[in-house]
Amino acid sequence: MNTKEITYIVKNYALEMGFDLVGITSDSNFQEEKQIALNRLQNGLMGGMPWYNENRIIRGSDPHKLLPNAHSIISVAISYFTEQPLNPSHTPKGKISRYAWGYDYHKVVENRLQSFIQGLSEKLGIEVDSKIYVDTGPLQDRAVAQRSGIGWYGKNTNILTSSHGSWVFLAEVITNLQLEPDVPSKKTCGACTICLDKCPTGAIIAPYVLDNERCISYLTIENRGSIPRSLRGLVGDWIFGCDICQDVCPVNRKAQATTEPAFRPGEHGYNSIELIPLLSLSLQEFNERFRNSPIYRAKRSGFLRNVCVALGNIGDPKALPALFNSLRDEDSLIRGHAAWAIGQIGGEAALNALSESANRETDQTVLQEISLAIGESS
Repeated sequence: MNTKEITYIVKNYALEMGFDLVGITSDSNFQEEKQIALNRLQNGLMGGMPWYNENRIIRGSDPHKLLPNAHSIISVAISYFTEQPLNPSHTPKGKISRYAWGYDYHKVVENRLQSFIQGLSEKLGIEVDSKIYVDTGPLQDRAVAQRSGIGWYGKNTNILTSSHGSWVFLAEVITNLQLEPDVPSKKTCGACTICLDKCPTGAIIAPYVLDNERCISYLTIENRGSIPRSLRGLVGDWIFGCDICQDVCPVNRKAQATTEPAFRPGEHGYNSIELIPLLSLSLQEFNERFRNSPIYRAKRSGFLRNVCVALGNIGDPKALPALFNSLRDEDSLIRGHAAWAIGQIGGEAALNALSESANRETDQTVLQEISLAIGESS
């Protein structure tokens, strides 16, 4: 078979395997994208993520550092978009980023890619040498998607596709196969700046430039410490990730829905959760409930910290008893954010609970949170 025939087989088989979009690019280095990433790192826009370092950027920009005999990169995208179902409730609820409504996509997509490579080897009658990435390795996935024609860079830093908007998971296969590369996407966002205008924390500081430490997704997922007090009120009721810059994007208005059941909320996932009961979860209960969900990534400490912030922003006094109990949580991060939330809700009972907590608390950071909360509640 010649290169054209092999490329045809690769693309059609990827679509048969359930991927919504597939493109091919060469094994050339991503020089421009490497410099952009290095500049972002040097300008302090990747704070709080020490693993995202210069060495990772350099390795991820050269396919041959990841697979020495690389010739091509297969780029695939699979939609995770589902409509928000009506879910009326009179109890406080927290929002979850749409990508986390179903099963952990890393497992779903990686398993499918492994089956894809195995089946491709059988179809071609050769052993396909490959390296798979599903948002876990150094390879610059957005650069691959753009150069392979999958989509274009949005000003919110996401890849936008014509058919599925930005609601797609990206994955890549670096391979030794000689394939015909596709033409890079030339589309742009034009003069649109809605995503910049609507970001509540101002994280998109310029078109295509994101200040990581101001992004709600970072604050509620990657961040392992305290959410800065100046940003807590801007987080709103998001408890895992944020979709605002995608929800407002005009390209996403006609996005096709996913056909993958694993990405739909149901028994295995969530699109929103009642907040108050979450504060009583033990570590074991948290692990059992969210083991197969992306939410597991935030860990109990980070997730319940987020829940406290959301309850403080919602301001419903019904949350106070649960928040009072959280002032006794073994985790100081949760205690501190519970104090903040209680201060936001306020009232005599809140003041009494905070004062009692101050008398028994030994952690200086938490004591400072309590002191500030008492002042705000007053």
